[in-house]
Amino acid sequence: MSGGLVLTVSFLYLGLLFAIAQFVDSQAKKGRHLTRNPYIYTLSIAVFCTSWTFYGSVGLAATRGLDFLAIYIGPTLVFLLWSVVWVKIVRICKGHRITSIADFIASRYGKRAGLGGLVTVIAVVGTMPYISLQLKSIASSFRILVNSPETSLLDVSNQSILPIDTTLVVAVALALFSILFGTRHIDASEHHEGLVAAIAFESVVKLVTFLTVGIFVTYGLYNGFTDLFAKAEEAGLSSLFRISGDGGYNVWMTMTVLSMAAIICLPRQFYITAVENPDESYLRKTTWLFPLYLLITNIFVLPVALAGRLAFQGGPTDADMFMLTVPLVNDRGALALLSFVGGLSAATSMVIVASIALSTMVCNDLIMPLLLRSKWLNINKNDDLTGLLLTIRRVSILLVMILGYAYYLIASESYSLVMIGLVSFAAAAQFLPALIGGIFWKGASYRGALSGLALGFIVWLYTLLLPSFAQSGWLPVSFIENGPWGIAFLKPYSMFGMEGFDRLTHALFWSMLVNIGAYWVVSLMSQQTAIERIQGTLFVDVFGHTDDDRDSRYWRGSATVADLQQLVGRFVGVQRVAQAFTNFAAERDINLRKGQTADAAMLDFAEKMLAGAIGSATARVMMGSVVKGEIVGLDEVYRILDETSQVIEYSHRLEQKSAELERATGQLRNANERLKELDSLKDHFLSMVSHELRTPLTSLRAFGEILVDNPEVSLAERSQFLNVIIKESSRLTRLIDQLLDLARMEAGQMDWSLDTVDMAATAHEAMATLAGLLKENDVTLTLDLPEGLPSVRADRDQLIQVMINLVSNAIKFCDKSNGRIHVTVAPAEDVLTVTVTDNGKGIAENMAEHIFEKFHQSLDSSEDKPQGSGLGLAICREIVTFLGGRIWVASPKKGGASFSFTVPRSDRSDLRLSAE
Repeated sequence: MSGGLVLTVSFLYLGLLFAIAQFVDSQAKKGRHLTRNPYIYTLSIAVFCTSWTFYGSVGLAATRGLDFLAIYIGPTLVFLLWSVVWVKIVRICKGHRITSIADFIASRYGKRAGLGGLVTVIAVVGTMPYISLQLKSIASSFRILVNSPETSLLDVSNQSILPIDTTLVVAVALALFSILFGTRHIDASEHHEGLVAAIAFESVVKLVTFLTVGIFVTYGLYNGFTDLFAKAEEAGLSSLFRISGDGGYNVWMTMTVLSMAAIICLPRQFYITAVENPDESYLRKTTWLFPLYLLITNIFVLPVALAGRLAFQGGPTDADMFMLTVPLVNDRGALALLSFVGGLSAATSMVIVASIALSTMVCNDLIMPLLLRSKWLNINKNDDLTGLLLTIRRVSILLVMILGYAYYLIASESYSLVMIGLVSFAAAAQFLPALIGGIFWKGASYRGALSGLALGFIVWLYTLLLPSFAQSGWLPVSFIENGPWGIAFLKPYSMFGMEGFDRLTHALFWSMLVNIGAYWVVSLMSQQTAIERIQGTLFVDVFGHTDDDRDSRYWRGSATVADLQQLVGRFVGVQRVAQAFTNFAAERDINLRKGQTADAAMLDFAEKMLAGAIGSATARVMMGSVVKGEIVGLDEVYRILDETSQVIEYSHRLEQKSAELERATGQLRNANERLKELDSLKDHFLSMVSHELRTPLTSLRAFGEILVDNPEVSLAERSQFLNVIIKESSRLTRLIDQLLDLARMEAGQMDWSLDTVDMAATAHEAMATLAGLLKENDVTLTLDLPEGLPSVRADRDQLIQVMINLVSNAIKFCDKSNGRIHVTVAPAEDVLTVTVTDNGKGIAENMAEHIFEKFHQSLDSSEDKPQGSGLGLAICREIVTFLGGRIWVASPKKGGASFSFTVPRSDRSDLRLSAE
């Protein structure tokens, strides 16, 4: 076939792709979004099916039978059974303007540029073999088509057909095409609808092409599946109908795990599935549409492989190229050319998306942080840097393609297409612990992720990448056979004596062992920074957060609107930023002035725009250059948020107690005849609950939410308010306990524990309980206990409660400047008398007799309410009365109030409590 014809068809096809992308982009600018549907989105995700699928699966099936299915079972399991992972990732990407997998991992672990840089290095090095795979498939298929002798189909020469290396021409062409496709927008987080449309079209082309060749082989050369399989069995190929017996199940499991990791962690797959997702709801259809696409794609893999084996029996041949050579050997040149277009489509879609994703990562997570660190990039100038960003990305695409070409020259001829792809899969799998752990485990730390990624990558290099160089002659073969420096237990294919496993399983085991182990252990041993904890919460609990919960809300500084527009405009474009800020103000119905100080929401908005262009880690550094104030202080903010959350949770517990109180009150309605006398009490009791309890609970919750939603409140004020909240929460807890006790007393359901009680010890214990309250209110208390006090007959806990209530009441009403309280216990003939005296204003004589009236009777008239009355005194009266004593109050002539109560002595045998 004419080389000129093949090149013409190739460039016409690439031109068609560009025309599709251009048309869809132009329609998107007019508001007609042609790709906004789940079917186009699903077809774009099929970029997973590269030339490995188109050529390599057939080659694998021709040598190892059904082993090829494992590559597609993994992604199917992820989408069918674990789609929540993608839903969570997509939600996070949209909320944080994530641009790549490096940006995702760096943002999760505290927006650290170092981590993003490491992920980028791993991604670039790990993708080199995959790009070389595409170059190899295109170059090999091109050589097959233009070699006219039939014998060339058996052993295709590596000699270039063109004056220069064919593969280099392909690499440069794909680089230029990727630049045209992927660097037209500065905001990497924006949807590239033209790109998505072109990739979706390519998915249709490669599927239709594969099915066309498969139908020709199955029904054109043979009489259907039954006839083909029967002839293959006669030719001794029945071993291809099952999983390979040579370590087949180990390989099967390894490839399944690797493909599960790859569908999530391959940079191109993450980019097209998460970053380019236009609507989270599309994932619902994708969960079954994408597995269906994979199923249809694989229907004819085995038939084509069997037909190739039957067609080239006894001769050397490249099984990876059966999709081309089977039509050619049967004189179907047009079908072979169509198959070439399908393979070209599979390869170009992968290269385009991968190079775009990698160039974004190199620019945002590697080059830009280095420029900032080296001070080469003057962040205080007003230069427009959009051109610089685009140049960096374009050069990055070219460098990525050159690296892929270099690997092709060095090592690709030593491996099949499938093995090259699996080497890249194993590299991408190193991202899995940090990525999955980051969205499900809040305790995962930056140091843990960095350690795991670094160690896993080193093991991958040692066990897979370096051996490929040795097999190609670029390193000594003894490195594989004897280990470095002849150390046998360090042999890259059998480290530490681990024999009997294929090289892929061996590499995956050791790399993931050190990766997950270091990630887990270091995370447990290291201390998270405040921003790590905040980002961890936002990522793990993404479904419970809104956009307003972003950590940027805690910027505190004096940046103006002009400062922000100038900064963001340098990277995104002045006109675009001006329009974006105008839209922002319109949505919130506010007027923006250049000198106006930006609030937290606007700072967050600006950082999001920057993150879309230069990545989250670099965006945070750039924001710090204009926000004149504290970027951090986040440890304190996080502590306050944590305390506020505890208060809100505490309020929930108080509500539960309130519910218990209402249940106890309900029991009053169904009690015996004695409760009929308490009907008015019950109504007022419920009123008290509503008035005294529910309103403060609602206020507590509202106040906690206000603290979270208003970062402008100073830390000192927040701390002060939190202390008040906690103090009031404790008071409410005591109030609820008192209400419950009173309800039980009135219902006759109180669980009394009557016994002989040492009055002196009881008084000391009660006063010790109040030591903190006395100190807090600067009140002096004296306790007067005569020697040899007789014991009393009482419930010890309830007796302590009475004394605490009376002293607490005295603290509340004694002199604020020089508070003094005097507690005495005096023996009488039948009882002991306890008196609590304060130096406050005292009680009017006409009110003293009403002081122990039921607390609810004074709620209706605040004018007649005596000072000191309330729930605590009502409970005191109930307890003392039950114990057989009495309680009263007097106002001494020298001022203050004097509360007294009696308790029967236990040494008077003739005393009987009313309860007995």
